[in-house]
Amino acid sequence: MPRRASLVRCAPFALFMVLLALRGAANDAGWSGAPWIYALNLLLVGGLLWTWRREYAELRSAPPLREALLSVGVGLLVFVLWVQLDAPWMQIGEPTAAFVPLDDAGRPDWALIAVRWTGAALLVPVMEELFWRGFLMRWLERPAFEGVDPRRVGLRAVLISTLLFMLAHTLWLAAIVAGLAYALLYLRTGRLWNAVIAHAVTNGALGIWVVATGNWQFW
Repeated sequence: MPRRASLVRCAPFALFMVLLALRGAANDAGWSGAPWIYALNLLLVGGLLWTWRREYAELRSAPPLREALLSVGVGLLVFVLWVQLDAPWMQIGEPTAAFVPLDDAGRPDWALIAVRWTGAALLVPVMEELFWRGFLMRWLERPAFEGVDPRRVGLRAVLISTLLFMLAHTLWLAAIVAGLAYALLYLRTGRLWNAVIAHAVTNGALGIWVVATGNWQFW
């Protein structure tokens, strides 16, 4: 059922983007509770992923230890590059919804930070890799994407999906580096979990670094 297969990979991503836009609108309107809209991602987007978890064939094969360690290394390398590739010419506009988890006294709101970090490190990597690499990259290769072996995906599909991935991020050059790194992991190993692990390590390390340094613009 191609339509069903597309739905379960696209709907969580689409819902995430709707909630992101809603948070941006609420933030622009000056609503102090706007950042907490992010918590809906854990409930709603996470709920969809859990409900449809048995339909994600590309996530049934766990990587061996060697591949997992490679993915961790790639994720850390992408993190290091991400925080360096932030020159003005490497950016597209401003973040959709600025996320500064500080209370009125300027102290960190640890509950909000925990929600944000959990979403970024655990939810987003699964949701985005299912959409960008598991679905879109293979669909660009052939619309009947479920039958596409990622190790046989051509350069055209990799580049187009990576460029579209870039458009969803403010730091466009960093996003290209990250998108290509995650795609190449998937292409080389044939296991989407490797891309998910690398993405999770990047986001997790970035979140820790942001909280430790106060560089909230990266969140």
